[in-house]
Parts: sequence; structure tokens; C-alpha cells
Amino acid sequence: MSNADNRNSKGVETTGHVWDGDLQEYNNPPPMWWTWAFYGTIVFALIYWLLYPTWPIGKDFTKGMFNNITFVNDKGEEVTTHWNMRALFLKDQQTGEQAVKQREYLDKIAKSSYAEIMQDPDKMAFVNSMAKVLFADNCGPCHGRGADGVIGLYPNLRDDDWLWGGTIEDIEQTIRKGRNGYMPSFAGVFPKEKLEAVAAYVLSLSGIEGEDKAKIEEGKHIFQGEEGGCYYCHAKDAKGMKSQGSANLADKVWTIANVPAAATYEQKLAEVEKVIVNGVNREMPAWEGRLSDTQIRLLTVYVHQLGGGK
Repeated sequence: MSNADNRNSKGVETTGHVWDGDLQEYNNPPPMWWTWAFYGTIVFALIYWLLYPTWPIGKDFTKGMFNNITFVNDKGEEVTTHWNMRALFLKDQQTGEQAVKQREYLDKIAKSSYAEIMQDPDKMAFVNSMAKVLFADNCGPCHGRGADGVIGLYPNLRDDDWLWGGTIEDIEQTIRKGRNGYMPSFAGVFPKEKLEAVAAYVLSLSGIEGEDKAKIEEGKHIFQGEEGGCYYCHAKDAKGMKSQGSANLADKVWTIANVPAAATYEQKLAEVEKVIVNGVNREMPAWEGRLSDTQIRLLTVYVHQLGGGK
């Protein structure tokens, strides 16, 4: 008995096609459950195409039958649109359970004084959670996500060195109205010897002294006298003035000159000289009008506790 006869004897249905004498094509239809499942996917697709945005048509697309998602857009306008994931996400942000809880906390923050906020662990937990995101989105590009700043460009907000004041009111004013830090360039004002003397005196204020004590004394005379007039902004004690945003030169905190990275005394001297020659001109934008009053309050408390505000 041939293989073909053997197979046919077992009752397996074939299509009747035979090749090379014994190669046959069996007729094995898929199970009925699989067939009906396949038909079900077709029905599902047809219903889906009717209900949801689906097919592109020229520059537009079919919108489906779900056109009742309503949310408030960025301009504060109520918008009703067809079903889509973005609209669904925005609506959930505004009406979802977490969104409702967030609005409740924001309302509490808006109605609380700064003292009440900072004395309430629950409110502070909310501040740290939400303000961290606000800071990363709006302040992080300059001050860094960790608020460590960039020497020479943006202040470190963690070091308790507040150019414009570290009280809660000062910090709010800084965020709300912005700041413009300025120091004139002294390029061409001092000859090389006097420039080195002033830089040497500035370093000595932070306990960094070279061997030439006479040069430091000369620098002090220039700094404290009319020739340099540095004391007008930095004050006689060189601790700076909040009204001017001038740096405290006696606290060993460097925001412009990258003295900590300099290895030798000569390199540190060069860093300070560079600031004296080039001056300083850096601006922080005002966030009033960009952020809501409540968001500014959140950031104020967050920044205040980052650097141990006064």
C-alpha cells in the first residue's frame, strides 16, 4: 500500500491534488472557534471605525461618533472636541480624582500664610512634591535640576548665600519681579599691577593670601578708596549690599570667579582678575504673568528651604 493510500485510509480529507505520486494537499479547515474569532475582529474593526477617529481623508480624518470630550485649554477656554488621547488626558488632569485633590491643596496653599505653610508637614510635603516639578520645568534650565547653579553664570541656590536677600519676602520678590545683576567692566581702568593688587585683596578676604603682603595692602587701598570705588557696591566690609545684589566677598562663596577650580594661587588670581576686567551682566526674568500667584508661592517656599533661607 502506498503512503497516499495509507493516509487516505485514515479518513483524512484531501483536495485531490497529488504531486510526485504521493505528495498530497490535505484539506484541514481551521477550528470553528478560530473562524468566528476572525469574523469578530472584522465586526470589531467596523464598529471601531465608526466610533473613533480612524481614516485619513485628504488633509483631515474621520472624527468618529464620540465628540463630547470637554476640557479647559491653556487659554482658559472651554473646548469640546472629538475623542482623542490628548483631549482625554487633559480632561483627566482637570476632572480626575488626583486633579481634584491637587486643586484642593492648591487652594489651601493660596489661602495660607508662608508661616502656616512651613509649619504644616502635610502642606510642605505637597510643596516639595509639586514645586520640584515646577522648578525643574522653569528654573532648572539655568540653575540646574538640583539648584546647584553654574559658577560664572547662575547662582547656587543651596549655599545660603543670598545676593538679593534670603527672607521669604525677598525670594518671592526675586521670583516675581526678576533681578538684573550688574557690575561695570574695569577693562582699561587699572594697569596690570593695580589689577593684580585688587584681585589679591579680594582673595585675601576669603583667607587666600599670597606671599606679597604689600600688594594686598595696595589692593585694599584701591578697593576702599576713590581710585577703585569698589566699596560703593560691596560695602566697606566687602560683605555686599542686598539692594544692589552685590556679592559678599568675605564668605568664601564664589558665584562668578571659579576660584575653587583653580589649582594654584596664580590661577585663582587670574580668575578674580577676569571678573574685574569683564564685569558682570546677568539677568533673571520676572515670572509674574508667566506663573500663577499660587505657583510663585510654591516656588518661593521650595527655594527658601533649599538654601536654608533667612
